[in-house]
Amino acid sequence: MTDNSQQISPAEGAARIAIDAVFSAIATKTHFRLEAGAGAGKTYSLIEALKMIVRENGARLIKSNQRVACITYTNVAVDEIKERIDSHPAVWVSTIHAFCWELVSGFQSALRVEVIKIQKWEERFQEVGGMPSVPIRYTLGYPYISDDGIYLHHSDVLKLIVLLMEKPKFRDILTQRFPVIFIDEYQDTDEAFSQSIVEYFVSNDGGPLVGLFGDSWQKIYREGAGLIENEKIKPIDKGANFRSVPEIVSFLNSIRPNLPQGVRDPKDSGQVVAFHTNNWDGKRKGGQHHGGDLPDQEAHDYLMKTCSILENDGWDFSPQKTKILMLTHNVLATEQSYKDLLSLFQNRDEVMKKENPYIAFFAEILEPSYQAYCDSKYGLMFSIINSKYNIFEKKSDKKSWVDSFKRIGEIRTAGTIGDMIEHLKSAKKPRLPESILEQESRLARATEEEINESSDLLKLSKMKLISFSQMSAICKFINNHTPYSTKHGVKGAEFENVLVVFGRGWNQYDWNRFLEWFPKSYSKQEEEAYQRNRNLFYVACSRPQRRLALLFTQKLSDAALGTLNNWIDKKGAIISL
Repeated sequence: MTDNSQQISPAEGAARIAIDAVFSAIATKTHFRLEAGAGAGKTYSLIEALKMIVRENGARLIKSNQRVACITYTNVAVDEIKERIDSHPAVWVSTIHAFCWELVSGFQSALRVEVIKIQKWEERFQEVGGMPSVPIRYTLGYPYISDDGIYLHHSDVLKLIVLLMEKPKFRDILTQRFPVIFIDEYQDTDEAFSQSIVEYFVSNDGGPLVGLFGDSWQKIYREGAGLIENEKIKPIDKGANFRSVPEIVSFLNSIRPNLPQGVRDPKDSGQVVAFHTNNWDGKRKGGQHHGGDLPDQEAHDYLMKTCSILENDGWDFSPQKTKILMLTHNVLATEQSYKDLLSLFQNRDEVMKKENPYIAFFAEILEPSYQAYCDSKYGLMFSIINSKYNIFEKKSDKKSWVDSFKRIGEIRTAGTIGDMIEHLKSAKKPRLPESILEQESRLARATEEEINESSDLLKLSKMKLISFSQMSAICKFINNHTPYSTKHGVKGAEFENVLVVFGRGWNQYDWNRFLEWFPKSYSKQEEEAYQRNRNLFYVACSRPQRRLALLFTQKLSDAALGTLNNWIDKKGAIISL
């Protein structure tokens, strides 16, 4: 008789142990946290847990008009989970904002009481002479007041549910509707929302069963909860890696010895190599944000040199094979031709997470719809725009759309961001959102002195003078259509080969200091900064399947190089350029 256990890979063995523990927690109604490192197959475990509940309790849940709530981070993840569970009616899959709005939208009276407690809304109501008698709504997440509604920002929805969670009646209704709540990517979930779930449903009996799926080391967003611990939450580690070859997994295990991962194929092979620029003898950049980094042109030259070395070593730098992750905004902006635009934003999240309404509109609406127009995919174009117009309704309408997009194409090539805004104000095809029109109105009313005194208005006036080609370039980057990417573009992604460029430019990150700190050479005051650097380093280095290369444009100390040598012990794997 054949012993099948000999045929199970280390990754498969670890995965079986973890999913059995998850099933046991669900069966005993024990709150749990599945900690799944990069490449562990966290989503697979989540899907299997949902399928188990559907098999055993799906019919009963539907009959009782109840569902399992599965909260995840992106719409892409929502679609993937729905597809893999065949959109079973016993499971409600949504982003956190959609889930929270589903819960609170029916409590209009309570919302009107609570929304005024949010400072910015109190100010907005004062500006219009009080709270208007219109419904509170939530669509695109741009805050404004119109004749048909009070439209909430994304963050407002989370603040409101936290306020409503203080009310026992609201919690009872939530528990009745959703007796089980699974939170995917728990570490990135809003901290206040997570705390209210733990306070009211985990610490106290009688609430929904809470299952957390994620990885605290992959928290890279400031507002995320990070590691969630409670004496009533059962920790379950999933020590598997189905993504990467043994060389990369060994490297990751050196960084994270407390959650060692088993590999899928112990006989597979790949590469981990690091490059540093310590031998460059010119004057490096100074200052808190850029200190120790190469000047932009030299950083670009070293990037090209590194790519050439790797190509000679067999790397294929086509976008389908290799991703270059830029953990340094200055080199990245130079490579992508949007340096002037990026320099206007001190808070880079306004750009990379599309928190600025102009960036959001151009990245989510104008640029994708223009590409659809160029591809003659008019249905897709109008789906993106969410327009009520029908291109074939009237010939004059069709011509006006064609004329508008023809002009958009001209401005994209040779106009400014201000030219594009003025055209869209006039043509209204597509329409600008209220959030932009409000800012345009403020800018138009302001005097030169008022503009210079307002950082927001000054930034807007400068932005409108910049070539729209820079906006197109930054939107292309944000939407991940280039060989380059940054921290927000690769969360959860994987590539055959990855080159990570570590430099300065973010005040939150200092890679030399992180390597000096590892594993615990930091003070209590420095712990948060250490974890922030560690998490992004881990996320970036855990993306590749076969080959990983690290390029440091920032000068490294002997202690920092010593840490790298401990992680990459293969001879010749650390190269001085």
